[in-house]
Amino acid sequence: MKNSIATRVISLIFITTLFLAVIVSCRTTQSTVDLKDLSYLYNPTKNPINPRYNITNQTDTLSVLSVKFFTADLYFSEANPQGVSAAMMLISVKLFNINQGKVLADTGLVNINIVKQAGKPEYVYTIPLKVEKGTEYLTEIRILDRLRLKVVQAFVTFNTKSDNNRYNFRAQGHFEKNELFSPVLRINEFVNLIYTRGPVDSLFISFYKPFTEVPDPPSMLLPEKTLDYEPERVVAIHYSDTLPIMLPREGIYFFTTGRNLKEGYTFLNLGESYPAMTTPQVMIKPLFYLATRNEVDDLASSAKPKLALDEFWIKCGGNIDKARELIRIYYTRVLYSNYYFTSYKEGWRTERGMIYIIYGPPDKVYKTLEGESWGYSKLKTKSSWGSRYSVAEDYLFFNFKKKNDRFSDNDYFLSRSETLVTYWDQAIASWRKGVVFRLDNPEGL
Repeated sequence: MKNSIATRVISLIFITTLFLAVIVSCRTTQSTVDLKDLSYLYNPTKNPINPRYNITNQTDTLSVLSVKFFTADLYFSEANPQGVSAAMMLISVKLFNINQGKVLADTGLVNINIVKQAGKPEYVYTIPLKVEKGTEYLTEIRILDRLRLKVVQAFVTFNTKSDNNRYNFRAQGHFEKNELFSPVLRINEFVNLIYTRGPVDSLFISFYKPFTEVPDPPSMLLPEKTLDYEPERVVAIHYSDTLPIMLPREGIYFFTTGRNLKEGYTFLNLGESYPAMTTPQVMIKPLFYLATRNEVDDLASSAKPKLALDEFWIKCGGNIDKARELIRIYYTRVLYSNYYFTSYKEGWRTERGMIYIIYGPPDKVYKTLEGESWGYSKLKTKSSWGSRYSVAEDYLFFNFKKKNDRFSDNDYFLSRSETLVTYWDQAIASWRKGVVFRLDNPEGL
């Protein structure tokens, strides 16, 4: 027994050393890498692992971090003593108390061997966190893929200030009892909403019609368009943690434990195909960034919307092959905007989504507690002095501020006054001429 414990300790020390070695090796072999740059978070070509995260308050002193891995993201190997197909992950967690100036409040280190199970699409693991009531927290998560020697990280904020906010609810599938990591549900999908902080008699559901506004171009100093209308209906239902809940129509469903409470949990019904773009009617809507309102209305009201949509893109590209490439790039960005930026509205309708679709994945991303800053690389300039020369890098930055929103903790708005030169008109003209706009490559696709 003692040998077994000693072996585990040595193994954990070795894994931790390996984790640090990977990070240090990245620093020493790539000295020019910006270690604070998190642009890989929004660039699927740079990020092999795309976990999902939930944090739920269980008691006044315990919260639980859930981490979900998608099977398709994992690298499985049989090169292990058991000879089974397994992925090997190391999760490191640091919990910071924001109220006290980012003081370290708790840590966790979990070594996971994920044995592949046929037909299983995802794997979920939980990590306990020690908390105090009435506190705001930042959770820093680093995940090492031990087989591929790849490290990804994430920053998740939550708080224990109230027993009624979203962090005191957990959603799960009604039939499979699997934890849900997205508030977006489909028509005819049944779920349970579990309130973790004691018995309650009723849940109150406020239904809001879908948010259909589109942000103004970043070059316009106009306030953000927000959900500023009242719910169409408020209903009360008897609470049970096994009650099957289904959202019958598109819209925003806000669940609270009291009729007049402004804190609760949000579910969204954003249509049958969301987040994908599968019909011409759905694909026409994101064209608001490239086309005028009259053009979009004409496309939407066309007797043959698919043909009208094809003609729009062929006109932009000049030929069918170029149009196909434009369509592939544009709607891939729409899809990932939905994937990354959905709040109480579709990700492509958010201001981060707008920038992502037109300018592409940012070359630099810096995150703080207050928001995010995205940098897009401009053309590099070279200067020479004798036999030496230097290359100067310059970036166009967009700054996004995080909002305290009762419907979502993924709601950000663009600080327009901080970016007065956006190249927006140049970018749209480029797209309309069949060229995917890039500041550092304005001449080609």
